[in-house]
Amino acid sequence: MMTRLDLPASPAPDDPLTVAQQEALQEAVAKIVALGTQVGVGADEMIVLLKSGLSVGELLDYLNSRRGEIA
Repeated sequence: MMTRLDLPASPAPDDPLTVAQQEALQEAVAKIVALGTQVGVGADEMIVLLKSGLSVGELLDYLNSRRGEIA
């Protein structure tokens, strides 16, 4: 099951993140890394996928599809 987040509007690219935004981002990244670990995709591989053009949403879809392969 995929969880979608309803996030507030993104700050302008040059605006620094607030402490709350930084904490939320760190928590989200930790959850994505944990999911990747569960399905056999390491953080380095996820970084390569993102750098190759995969969006975060597409990465989550990919990780969730891998979850089905393990079950």
